[in-house]
Amino acid sequence: MKLNGILNSAISKALSELGHTDKIAIGDCGLPIEDAKKIDISLRLGEPSFSDVLEEVLKDFSVEKYTAASEIIKENPEQLEKIRILLPGAEEEFVSHEDFKKSLADVKYIIRTGEATPYSNIILQSKNIF
Repeated sequence: MKLNGILNSAISKALSELGHTDKIAIGDCGLPIEDAKKIDISLRLGEPSFSDVLEEVLKDFSVEKYTAASEIIKENPEQLEKIRILLPGAEEEFVSHEDFKKSLADVKYIIRTGEATPYSNIILQSKNIF
């Protein structure tokens, strides 16, 4: 049995398969997700939270850039502040929510949380660790 890190086997496996510039997303419970890419860890409305999942993923994943919907700036500034605290120094990119959803075609996996606040979605681009 695994002793440390992410216990969810699907997330652990997904992170171990990613290389430099590969992308993974973390989304709220309303984000449309293709079943083949979905890692659903939602339990109930609000749980687990987007920020809790992001924080745990970042303990095992290095990010050079992230993409979020530009609507988060006005509609959910508290969540954006949490993202910025967790990802200092990472390049940030904002696109419209519609373009964000189109960008999901380029990610390898999408983790669905129970988050129920607007625009709590992010695409993380893997950093080279050496």
